[in-house]
Amino acid sequence: MNQYLKSMDTGSFIEVLEAPPQTRGRFFYTPDLRGFNFSHRRRRVSETLDQLLRSLGERNAPFVAIQSLPLASHLPEFLRCNPAPFLPAQVLPRLWVGGAVCTQTHHDPEHNLACVMAGRRRFLLFPPEQVGNLYIGPIDKPFPPPLSLVDPAAPDYDRFPKFRLALQAARVAHLEAGDAIFMPKYWWHHVTSLEPYNVLVNYWWGNDARGLERPMECFLTALLAIKDLPPGERAYWRAMFDAYVFSEDSVGHIPAALQGLLGKHDPELRTRLKQQLRMTYLKS
Repeated sequence: MNQYLKSMDTGSFIEVLEAPPQTRGRFFYTPDLRGFNFSHRRRRVSETLDQLLRSLGERNAPFVAIQSLPLASHLPEFLRCNPAPFLPAQVLPRLWVGGAVCTQTHHDPEHNLACVMAGRRRFLLFPPEQVGNLYIGPIDKPFPPPLSLVDPAAPDYDRFPKFRLALQAARVAHLEAGDAIFMPKYWWHHVTSLEPYNVLVNYWWGNDARGLERPMECFLTALLAIKDLPPGERAYWRAMFDAYVFSEDSVGHIPAALQGLLGKHDPELRTRLKQQLRMTYLKS
């Protein structure tokens, strides 16, 4: 597999993750949660692939990983040799190569189709609603996405008691070369590479919202406007969200022509609402 990938290398530099031996391949936070236990290096693809193979026979070698590498930019020949006609043309593959490493529980804001090309991987999956039982770390850092503080291989139930509930709702999948798994957006997943050498290609799609239509912006605004309100006011807004955002039909008693913003949104109504919100944000 290494020779196959190297044959397509254009010689460009890429960002490579490297973690010291004492991490045991678990890419994670530092103990104070202010940083991460791995560093970023700039190397060429072939150089990194050779380093990975050399490290297989070395004791105390660092854990090296290529993660989320856009193949269209760095190994464009891969796209010609491995078309994916079942996906939209704009959905392009990304490459993940590493040793026996572990990617801590996180979620993607997009649908994810992950295809194992070499080695074996174990996927531990949690539904989105388990977020409160996973003990997620800080959300402020742009990369990597927020990680669960619980190690599923050795959970500390004294510190993280609700993780038992998350495990009750979990799904497990073991994938070998040639297998693939589809993970809907927001599903939490913990991925363990089970062989000394592992290769995966994945495809992300389904996160096309921009600007004010991004749910994350709404979430951040709610943190600002609602989180610190008195309990009674927070209860009111919880009820409002439940009734008018998450309920299937809370306005059926109002004639359709008078439902306004609470009714079905057509393009004209969405444009008017975005204009109103932009004015509000500009004033703040």
